[in-house]
Amino acid sequence: MNRIAVFPGSFDPLTKGHEEIVRRALPLFDTVIVAIGRNTSKSSMFTIEQRKQWLVDTFRSEPRVVVMELEGLTVDFCRQHQAQFILRGIRNGADFEYEQSIAQMNKAMHPAIETVLLFSDPSMSAINSTIVREIIKNKGDVSQFLPSSVDVYA
Repeated sequence: MNRIAVFPGSFDPLTKGHEEIVRRALPLFDTVIVAIGRNTSKSSMFTIEQRKQWLVDTFRSEPRVVVMELEGLTVDFCRQHQAQFILRGIRNGADFEYEQSIAQMNKAMHPAIETVLLFSDPSMSAINSTIVREIIKNKGDVSQFLPSSVDVYA
């Protein structure tokens, strides 16, 4: 059986922190599905198409990374795609508290799906899409926080 993990997120925009989590997860899983979610409680700065292209370009040389769109519950998406794991990145204690609650709810809904938490590299722990979007809105330079394939000004 293939070990398939789903890494859900808005990736608005894709950051070096997201990239780092996916690359570190590759030795653990046969396939990592990067699932771009449509968050109904947030308005996005970038289109799904832009975010999808950034992910495809960033992981072009890694055939085990698959980029898909996600609507609905992550656990339902996992079941549809035979994924046994949900992959999440943790930067700090606040992330841990938030992800712990979601993991417990997901476990209650679908006990066979495990959540795997990877702690970010300390050099990536301050990178946050919300803060990156604020820098972009104020015309700051975000290049140090984004993979080279991501051009937010194109």
